Amino acid sequence: MTARAERGISAPPEVVFNTATDPNRVSAWLPAPLRGDGVPGAELVAAELRARWRTAGTPNWSARLQVSAIDAGGATVRLELEADPPERRLPEIADESLASLAREVADNLSAS
Repeated sequence: MTARAERGISAPPEVVFNTATDPNRVSAWLPAPLRGDGVPGAELVAAELRARWRTAGTPNWSARLQVSAIDAGGATVRLELEADPPERRLPEIADESLASLAREVADNLSAS
């Protein structure tokens, strides 16, 4: 099963991407199955502001994140989650994950 979510965040795209991929912050927003010890580090393409996480074995989860600039000076974040076996709450989990990422970005900006 695949679920997609999108959210605007009032921060520069680079700040959003760096917050999302910061190993010290990833556990605050990435779904639980993707933060365990059996999960390798993110596959990052920093120049394109995209990242991917995935589990090995079963259950098999993956997340793809793409951050894009918007005209107003903020960013759009797209998250695609995939789970096998299917997780019926996946759309809700995707939305909750992006809400948590937005809070992490706000905390990161206020700490600067």
